[in-house]
Amino acid sequence: MNIQQVVSATWLQSHLHDPQVIIIDCRFSLMDRELGRRQYQENHIEGAYYLDLNLDLSSPVQKHGGRHPLPDFDQLASKLSQIGVTSGETMIVAYDDSRFGFAARLWWLLRYMGHVQVAVLDGGFAGWQAQNYETSSTIPSVRVGKFIPNIQTELVVDIETVKARKDLPKVVLIDSREGDRYRGEREPIDPIAGHIEGAVNYPWMEVTDEQGFVIANQGDRWQEVKNAQEMIVYCGSGVTACVNLLSLKLADIETGKLYAGSWSDWCSYSGSI
Repeated sequence: MNIQQVVSATWLQSHLHDPQVIIIDCRFSLMDRELGRRQYQENHIEGAYYLDLNLDLSSPVQKHGGRHPLPDFDQLASKLSQIGVTSGETMIVAYDDSRFGFAARLWWLLRYMGHVQVAVLDGGFAGWQAQNYETSSTIPSVRVGKFIPNIQTELVVDIETVKARKDLPKVVLIDSREGDRYRGEREPIDPIAGHIEGAVNYPWMEVTDEQGFVIANQGDRWQEVKNAQEMIVYCGSGVTACVNLLSLKLADIETGKLYAGSWSDWCSYSGSI
């Protein structure tokens, strides 16, 4: 396991009061948008701040761009500064209770903003509680940091790039959704079932076990496609695809890019595709 991307509860507990470590709670529910914030207010890892998928890690939905468009990075940078994050210095540990489903979104966004000192918490909040480590309902106070985004534009692609590149011989298009959604047997959210033609399916939930602990030897997952010059990764709205991008990083594969709008953006152009 690459300790720089995934840290254990034991590691975090030993760094709980390190001023250079900031903990961010990313719990969220697509079915109840306020649930994660309520859970945070009731109980969270001691000293953790909260960032909301919809309000902080995404921007408002438009006609195109998908259900979770990338956030306004100046606004996110301002919020990060207010919780004590300084670019290139502060170590951030993100956690959720959804097998990295939301924490990995923050992990990827920070790397996209040029900040590589970020990890997700193995086992999430449940794993932390199972160790009887410190939790609290106290909301930490505002801190002073200085976060300046350095956007890594090469890490993201739009629909035009997907259409232009997906069928090239050295490009692999990866659908991160569950197999039945990929196959079009079930579609609970988006107006069209199925997948982008040519995509292969690597479900994001295969990155962890049922308790949310990362499975060892992530490179084994990617054996068939590891030699691709470019991997374009998508999901329903650009959130859980980040779990696969984390998996690629753990496998030391550096060719992954996010189709940020993902299937929900692709569907929005259905009359012209």
